Amino acid sequence: MTQRSITRSLHLVLLVAVLFGATGCESISKLWKNEDANEGQPVDALYDKGHEQMTEGRWAGAAETFQRLIAQYPYGAYTEQSLMEMAYAQYKSGKHDDAVSTIDRFIRTYPTHKNIPYFYYLRGLSNASRNAIFLQRVFSLESSNRDLTTPMQAYNDFSIVVERYPNSRYAHDAGLRMIELRDLFAKHELDTGLYYLRRGADVAAIARAKYLIETYPQSIWQNDAVALLAVAYDDLGNEALAADARRVLQQNDPSHPALTGDWPDFPSKFRKLNPFAGEKSGAEHH
Repeated sequence: MTQRSITRSLHLVLLVAVLFGATGCESISKLWKNEDANEGQPVDALYDKGHEQMTEGRWAGAAETFQRLIAQYPYGAYTEQSLMEMAYAQYKSGKHDDAVSTIDRFIRTYPTHKNIPYFYYLRGLSNASRNAIFLQRVFSLESSNRDLTTPMQAYNDFSIVVERYPNSRYAHDAGLRMIELRDLFAKHELDTGLYYLRRGADVAAIARAKYLIETYPQSIWQNDAVALLAVAYDDLGNEALAADARRVLQQNDPSHPALTGDWPDFPSKFRKLNPFAGEKSGAEHH
């Protein structure tokens, strides 16, 4: 090979390397570039896109679109409505923490808005659902046995709707949800009392039963609390108080299994060791 041929070959190799390097770097940079199709779009186009996504039930995409709109146009004419739409889209997509954050922002920014009752109601729905879906579906965890902090926040949200805005369209349903949550709290107290009963802490079980009866009267678990009193007093050998509890139970729920000695129905040891069996409360008979 002549010197001229070698020189041409080197030039060709260098040219290919330069071309490959340019296109290669461009391809690699695209891998790291987070392209946002919504970035730079006009505000009306973003709003229409988000609204269309909501109409089609694409809640996560709608939430992202409205979030981009608010970030690009924080003081525009569409901001107020976009916050409303984004909060609902976040709730529907299961992003309950984000929904609560957006709702809080709206309430702070527009405290006298005509839709404030709706936002307290939506915040109640979001708080009632936070951490619940994953725990129940994956671990079959009973609602009454999970952390009740957010359900209590939900109860407060619904109570605001009922007490401050009794004539709003959301007041009736908020009241019904408050009843459901009270039953949830009562079930938590009952399960705790049964936990103490099973471990021989009868005095603690009695305290929980009394607290349930006094704090959540008319709950669906009230008769079970009376039954818990009867069983715990029997265990303590206090026949008089046990008889009083059974008498009250007989009057209010004559078919309760505690009257025949068939309650509580604690789960077997095998069930407790089975990770796929889910949870079973000793109070189950409803």
